[in-house]
Amino acid sequence: MDGSARILVASPLGRVVVPMLAEAFPDATVAAGVDRDAVHREIVGRVRFDVVIADLVWNNPDLEFTFDGLDVIDVMHEADRLAPVILATQGHSMEQDLLDEARLRPEVVSVFPKSAGTADLPALIRDAAVGKRHTVAAPSPRVPPLYELFRGRKGHTAGRLAGAIAAGRASDGATLAAAAGVAVNTATKVATHYLGPIIQQRGEHDPSLPLTLAAVYRWCGLHARYIVSWCRRNGHSSVVQP
Repeated sequence: MDGSARILVASPLGRVVVPMLAEAFPDATVAAGVDRDAVHREIVGRVRFDVVIADLVWNNPDLEFTFDGLDVIDVMHEADRLAPVILATQGHSMEQDLLDEARLRPEVVSVFPKSAGTADLPALIRDAAVGKRHTVAAPSPRVPPLYELFRGRKGHTAGRLAGAIAAGRASDGATLAAAAGVAVNTATKVATHYLGPIIQQRGEHDPSLPLTLAAVYRWCGLHARYIVSWCRRNGHSSVVQP
């Protein structure tokens, strides 16, 4: 890794990590993007980075449901500034839906668990800079993953309905229809035709119990981070914004 290397840390705590990386790579340029605007500014307004380290989930009250590691990759695509990406994870189950999709992104070369400390991070950066990949993440044991189930016309409708619920913008059929931008008749079928079958396909409901509307709303809450992220990144941001 030569002295002209450029490293971006895309994380709300990026400025905390920068000194450690600057010490490990004294001749490299290490920058931090601590929010959406800063990440966009660093990627769009500067020379292409050699390696990007991005938090998968942004643990910040103002950011956790508005920006994540997959958004960072999208910014790189939009700016045509692609680079190897190391995703930093917390090891929580809530990250699994995001990891299911992230492991398919060719830019993602490794996953770095924060709980392991920073000792191995410089080696991962060196590997990424020379094109070496590590196993990103095992597929979720749930089949199929949400990014597949939200494909196609019906899938996008299911995603919009889930997004409106996950964002707390729906409490009944009428408010769900208004928030998701669908007909009331469509909203009333959320449990029977749209999200109910998805929940059952993934084995996330006891088949001996009725799949109630309350169960659907609870499921959307459990997967809210990914659902909101999916809506935001797939042209349905209006569904999750008041």
